[in-house]
Amino acid sequence: MGRNYSTSGAEPMTEPWGSVEDVAKHLGVAKDSIYRWIDHRGLPAHKIGRLWKFKLSEVDAWVRAGGTDSPDDADAPDEENGGGR
Repeated sequence: MGRNYSTSGAEPMTEPWGSVEDVAKHLGVAKDSIYRWIDHRGLPAHKIGRLWKFKLSEVDAWVRAGGTDSPDDADAPDEENGGGR
């Protein structure tokens, strides 16, 4: 029996969790950007084991509040690729 996400029942609708790939597709950016925004810009994310999970409503609110506008590291080279230090 599948989970019902409709609002017609007595239980409130539960938003499903999204993955890094889901959020990247939703925002139209690379997965690397998602990881960088978690580390440096406070993208709302929840770590479950080794995986990052997201509520798209939280991500959308973060974007609307200007979360992606921070000049913190917009064009900084990746430290893993020899840049940064």
